[in-house]
Amino acid sequence: MRLYLASTSPARLAVLRGAGIEPICFSPNVDEDTEVLKREAEIGRKLTAPELTEYLGRLKAEDVVRRFGPEGTNEIDGVVLGGDSMFLLDGEILGKPHVPDVALDRSKQHRGKTGVLHSGHWLVDVTGGKVHGGRGSVDTATVTLAADVTDDELAAYVATGEPLQLAGGFAIDGLAGAFIEKIEGAPSCVIGLSLPALRRLVRDLGHDYTALWNLPAA
Repeated sequence: MRLYLASTSPARLAVLRGAGIEPICFSPNVDEDTEVLKREAEIGRKLTAPELTEYLGRLKAEDVVRRFGPEGTNEIDGVVLGGDSMFLLDGEILGKPHVPDVALDRSKQHRGKTGVLHSGHWLVDVTGGKVHGGRGSVDTATVTLAADVTDDELAAYVATGEPLQLAGGFAIDGLAGAFIEKIEGAPSCVIGLSLPALRRLVRDLGHDYTALWNLPAA
């Protein structure tokens, strides 16, 4: 069974490939800010960070299904996964820093503290030329940055450019791996896609998770 990823994130792709899954990737076309405002107006309150990650994952997955599923180009026969991640420190959502000064300030703020990473997922079953429904899940992990990381080390890390497009400003599977003192939760969740959550969703939709493996013939 084929997995279709509603994302072009290199990190999410790497997680799946490392788990033996070779997805077909589609770029979702979603106006996130507008859609979130509409949803919050509907429910009369702000979405929590976990709710937000799952909702954005759902929007991405359903956009890809709409455009490339049975009612669109009909290219999909399998399951479609959308996801989103948010990092919170001291209760504040920290998105992608984008610029070095912001990345450096955030890394200093994180030093010696534990942040919370929410990874939201939405999986849609699009098998046999029909949409059979979807399921959502949020996985959460905590990340502690070592207290003894120096300003020079943080400046050198930011100068590499690696953290600029990462929620929270760190990649545990990259150059900052030595700065991360402790992780509680699924490591894949911290990277941006929780493999345990994906397995649960696949099973909830009535499929065998191991059917997603794209392993070479023995």
